[in-house]
Amino acid sequence: MREVKLGVVEGRFADIVWTNAPLTTRELVALCEQELCWKRTTTYTVLKKLCERGLFATENGTVTVCLSKEEFYARQSERFVEETFAGSLPAFIAAFTARKPLTAAEREEIIRMIDRFGKEGGS
Repeated sequence: MREVKLGVVEGRFADIVWTNAPLTTRELVALCEQELCWKRTTTYTVLKKLCERGLFATENGTVTVCLSKEEFYARQSERFVEETFAGSLPAFIAAFTARKPLTAAEREEIIRMIDRFGKEGGS
């Protein structure tokens, strides 16, 4: 899948779909009219763009999710670490914690995550 980025408005639209899918295009139009003050044509235009990018799909008037919100943001995070910190997660954490120290609870959660992923056979 090619790189997918969302602008602010596209992100709000995607959140509506992720929260409500599967849903009909009619339901999506109504939600976008209510939450974004969009006309039907705007909703269809943005939906078509995000379907072309592989986030969503429409078939027989039903909108479904192809890439979950969690997977989308995981890919965005990976790309950010790769581009900004040469793929080094420790470098990212060092930069992040230099300005915002971790709480004891955050440290414990990170340790549990590392232990869990180590036991699951991750590298």
